[in-house]
Amino acid sequence: MIIEINPYNMDDRLIQQAVDVLKKGGLLVFPTDSVYAVGVDLYNKKALENLAKYKGIKLSKAQFSIICPNLSEVSKYVKQIDRPVFKVMKQNLPGPFTFILNATNEIPRLFDSNRREIGIRIPDNPIILKIAEEFGKPIATTSLADDEDEIMEYLNDPGEIYERLDDKVDLIIDGGIGNLYASTVVDCSNGSIEIIRQGIGELID
Repeated sequence: MIIEINPYNMDDRLIQQAVDVLKKGGLLVFPTDSVYAVGVDLYNKKALENLAKYKGIKLSKAQFSIICPNLSEVSKYVKQIDRPVFKVMKQNLPGPFTFILNATNEIPRLFDSNRREIGIRIPDNPIILKIAEEFGKPIATTSLADDEDEIMEYLNDPGEIYERLDDKVDLIIDGGIGNLYASTVVDCSNGSIEIIRQGIGELID
């Protein structure tokens, strides 16, 4: 199923429809400020396993990020953030960045793994931020693409996404044509700030 949401005039009923999909453990495709992404309820183990299955990997091997609606929510899932790192995050979020931070003990438990880091996303896209806010819990997320699939035209076109993925996910949100460039990945797990993948985001420090 696909629904169209106008980012400049959002219909609360459609936002709630997307939230309901997450609450039921479904896979939701949504726009971000980079490529379209797919996500599930971080606290639903079956949904996490289905997201891993979608990517063709085991959950214990998954490197999913989590989307939070704001920085205050991030503190529940990562260890204390150094002041210089927090300052950079505050200056650049919401934005097309994935910040790699040291995870609390909650994260390995959720992913059945020994993960010590977690990627944090607060996309500068009103649709997914509104969904995350209304959902009230983090959304575990990954890009639609495989690692070697970075620049495929269908990844920014909701109509093409629908044709290819309608039978693999529960709901696709058409939020308009997206970008073909992934987020910039910033590793802050060692207390320093290191760009390990330059994407669409230009870091302000």
